[in-house]
Amino acid sequence: MEISGSHLQGLVTVVVAGDEGSARLDRVLAARLPELSRSRLKALILAGQVSISQGSIGQTSTGQASIGAVRDPAYHVSRGETITIDVPEAAPAEPEAEDIPLIIVHEDADIIVIDKPAGLVVHPAAGHERGTLVNALIAHCGASLSGIGGIKRPGIVHRLDKDTSGLMVVAKNDLAHQSLSAQFADHGRTGEMERGYLAFAWGVPHRQHGTINAPIDRHPHAREKMAVRPHGREAVTHYEVQEVFSGRDGKPVASLLALRLETGRTHQIRVHLAHLGHPLLGDAVYGPHFKTKANQLASEAQAALAALGRQALHAYMLAIEHPRTGEILRWESDLPADLLHLRRALEAAL
Repeated sequence: MEISGSHLQGLVTVVVAGDEGSARLDRVLAARLPELSRSRLKALILAGQVSISQGSIGQTSTGQASIGAVRDPAYHVSRGETITIDVPEAAPAEPEAEDIPLIIVHEDADIIVIDKPAGLVVHPAAGHERGTLVNALIAHCGASLSGIGGIKRPGIVHRLDKDTSGLMVVAKNDLAHQSLSAQFADHGRTGEMERGYLAFAWGVPHRQHGTINAPIDRHPHAREKMAVRPHGREAVTHYEVQEVFSGRDGKPVASLLALRLETGRTHQIRVHLAHLGHPLLGDAVYGPHFKTKANQLASEAQAALAALGRQALHAYMLAIEHPRTGEILRWESDLPADLLHLRRALEAAL
């Protein structure tokens, strides 16, 4: 067995212990090889890279031939069997490295925390093949990246919309990818992971704090949008009103909300606030009917909103359990210049 960087490479052998007899192959490997994510182990099994012998490697004590490659992740292993995994060297990165400046809040051998600016796409996709956070991370991390899924690229475990700014954590190896993926799937229900946002919304919720519990799915007519749907996936957002801003007539027109996610659905905050009747300032997708509300703002606030050119949403806080040490880490990010300018302009009318 060879360990390259922080990921396994070459031939790796595991002998099935007594208490593992009759367990599924993929579960035994996941428990014994935490350096490899479940998704990568499954891919290796399906690709025929995992073989099993009923005794010593290649042949049993009675001369029986080995079982050979097993392509079924649900195969039930037996006590004493030897599992051999051929872990190939990670393939070259698909996205290209690009020298894009990054605001790095924290970095170690396992993770990197970025304060993402608005306008930066996270992952290459149609129409955004270059100039993404992934391109920048590949250039920054270089050889320290291990093969997430067999490809040398950073492990994106959560995303921020292109025009949402703020904190993101990225896995640099399979161990970190597996741990962070589990934390984000759990969303702090049993662990310490927490995500906090600051949002400028139209109007003021009736309650000072509350919870929006409304399932989210694809919009039935506009496929690029999400919507609250009766049979969608569970989505829970907690909010608290931080500030209330008055308009030209002295009446409340907008508010600053602190939000915490209990689930992580696409566009969750934007969809939930629109559903509540308080869409984000500057959100052209989920709040187009509120565009005329800008006329109620004081002239300085109107100018600040027009210059913003994006939804007024910032991921200001992130807390995780470190994948290797178990230490609880927490970071906070100040409002970026454009949102700080908007806030001051709104406060000027008070």
